[in-house]
Amino acid sequence: MVNFNGDLLPDNTPYLDHNNRGLRYGDALFESIRVVNGKIFFWEDHYLRLMASMRILRMEIPMDFTMEFLEGAIMGAISANGLEKGAARVRFSVFRNDGGLYLPVTNDISYIIETGPLDSPFFTLGQGAYEVELFKDFYINPDMLSTLKTNNKITNVLGSIFASENGYRNCLLLNTRKEVVEALNGNIFLVRDGHIKTPPKSDGCLNGIIRKKLLELLTKLPDYTFEEASISPFDLQKADELFITNAIFGIRPITKYRKKEFGTTVALNLLGKLNAAARLGS
Repeated sequence: MVNFNGDLLPDNTPYLDHNNRGLRYGDALFESIRVVNGKIFFWEDHYLRLMASMRILRMEIPMDFTMEFLEGAIMGAISANGLEKGAARVRFSVFRNDGGLYLPVTNDISYIIETGPLDSPFFTLGQGAYEVELFKDFYINPDMLSTLKTNNKITNVLGSIFASENGYRNCLLLNTRKEVVEALNGNIFLVRDGHIKTPPKSDGCLNGIIRKKLLELLTKLPDYTFEEASISPFDLQKADELFITNAIFGIRPITKYRKKEFGTTVALNLLGKLNAAARLGS
């Protein structure tokens, strides 16, 4: 079952057509959200990011789009799919309503809530080797639009195909200044001698929820120093650890980049603290 504008519909219901602006122009946003045993992880952060992104894209925010209303809509979809107990993944999509060419005839929106099961109620590091490579066919613009979770993800699609064809688990994306921005599916963090670095949003990286939570956590951890600073491809091979973050898996360590292999000690430590923060809702 999916929630389309408040109506619960069977998955095979044809509720969208060729006029959909998300399909025609990528005129859409989405949030990927983890829900465990009826609790939405970091819900306030997801909600505030969605509202800010809608304002940036000049979408009209409905009066009833409160945190409480949308939480109820998400939990209704969770319940309709029998996922109240255990872990679930939610994709909350918002798109401008049909009409117009590049210039829309309305800024009113519609939304879709999709759900599916996850294997574990906890963020886990994942198993096995995780080798990455740079994707250099296309680049990310270092601007505000690149920080939003829009449907304009063709670079990520092509990077995923490149990774699959060449035996990599993921790729790292570069901006037009040839700085490392992020992975295909999350933010990138670099660890060297207890110092943790992640690219600033001004480099064009996604304004990630787990990125935000880790930066908050690191302010309270005296064992590490951290900064938001640009990362060059040369920096990658000098790192002790590299890891990727997103709202579904939490933290995913990179084990190899070219000839360099990496540890997972810091990632494992931060993962435990991230799980604790998720349970507490902070």
